[in-house]
Amino acid sequence: MPAPPVEPVPCRIVVCRDCCCGSPKVTGVDHAAQTERLRAAAPVRVSACLDVCDQANVIVVQPSAEGRAAGGRPVWLGLVNDPGATEDIVAWVRAGGPGVAPLPDILDLYTCAPPGRRAAARGVPRVE
Repeated sequence: MPAPPVEPVPCRIVVCRDCCCGSPKVTGVDHAAQTERLRAAAPVRVSACLDVCDQANVIVVQPSAEGRAAGGRPVWLGLVNDPGATEDIVAWVRAGGPGVAPLPDILDLYTCAPPGRRAAARGVPRVE
């Protein structure tokens, strides 16, 4: 019996849901609904603090296998606090996400640097 075809690895989404993101500190957001809406588009992992609290709610879109092979890298998005932004992420992920579909201009407004790059930009040495 032949092996079943291998499904391509889709984009994955990481949502921060800890001390600031996903908490009452970010008002006016239905955090559970946001997570479920993203989950409808791609696998979602809920993470503890991603250490960019000043950008709450933080969402990271990780490329699919195809996207990574094409040079795509994770895209960090901050201040994702309205349903429109969530819908823009869903549409981009469904189009292929990092490395497959260009980042929509509207989402470029939400990009933020991950913690390691933020420290480097401030001249803080990276601890490994």
